[in-house]
Amino acid sequence: MRRIVQGIIAVALATILSPAHAQYEPPRHTQPTPPLGRSDEDMVVQANNGITIERGRTPQEDLAEHRRLDRALARLAPQRKGVIDVYVVAVGLDSDAVFGREAREAGRVLARRYGAEGRTIVLAGTDGRAASDLPRGSPGNIATVLARVAEVMDKREDVLILYTTSHGAPLGIIYNDGDQGFGAISPVRLAEMLETLGIRRRLVMISACYSGVFVPALASEDGVVITAASSDRTSFGCQADSDWTFFGDALINNALRKPQPLAEADREAVGLIAQWEARGNLVPSGPQIEIGARADKWLDVLDKRVPPVASKPVGRPAISLLDAR
Repeated sequence: MRRIVQGIIAVALATILSPAHAQYEPPRHTQPTPPLGRSDEDMVVQANNGITIERGRTPQEDLAEHRRLDRALARLAPQRKGVIDVYVVAVGLDSDAVFGREAREAGRVLARRYGAEGRTIVLAGTDGRAASDLPRGSPGNIATVLARVAEVMDKREDVLILYTTSHGAPLGIIYNDGDQGFGAISPVRLAEMLETLGIRRRLVMISACYSGVFVPALASEDGVVITAASSDRTSFGCQADSDWTFFGDALINNALRKPQPLAEADREAVGLIAQWEARGNLVPSGPQIEIGARADKWLDVLDKRVPPVASKPVGRPAISLLDAR
């Protein structure tokens, strides 16, 4: 009997300590970023061209990524004639888990708010609990998804909602997947993609430092652009173990969950961010918003479609970072 009990304990310990049951470790940035150019000017040129560098990927990993992207594209529902359908693309461009968590919940909140279930694609790395089963938020995947959305939607009546979250720089938003994926998307590159695809009815929200650099390039008569910071300021809350950036928590996790128009939600979010930054004695990030003169034609319709009951915020509030300092 004693031997039987010892055997059961040994099997249990082996199971618990086996690699399959080991605690998941998210990818980390341990190696220097490969040079994207010899000078700042070179880097801007590369970002304008949608530069991406991938290294150390196995053929099996590349195939698995293609299959994840194919599945996401295949599930995209067609538009409905006479209905202003919304297509949501939520993207975490960095493998730090805060961006994976934020992109996933942003996809859920925006899909619910704008009735975009079945018309939402999330590109993101891990949420910190396990390896991601989603396509990567790489510049190439973003371009492919936007092209597919442009194929499926009726560009005369439907709307694209694009939410990106990542680290940022004066040249644009940064793509960094562990030690394997690197790149950047500049305002010029993103604007050219949207214009080439003919997607003019659009709401673009960018959570990143210096994201105000996108406003001049993306502002249009038919579109809306909202950014977490001005062109010369950082935003806050992007630590890897956070659940939200300040911008994501204020806008997505709080303001856009409520039955209020987008403009009011933006004002609420800006106020929350200002309160948090003042509490932390932080230099104000200066969030930006630009609403085109013709955007009301579709924005008013979408604002009236918002569910009448607010959903509850999830995760640790971004402000909890200040309590830990």
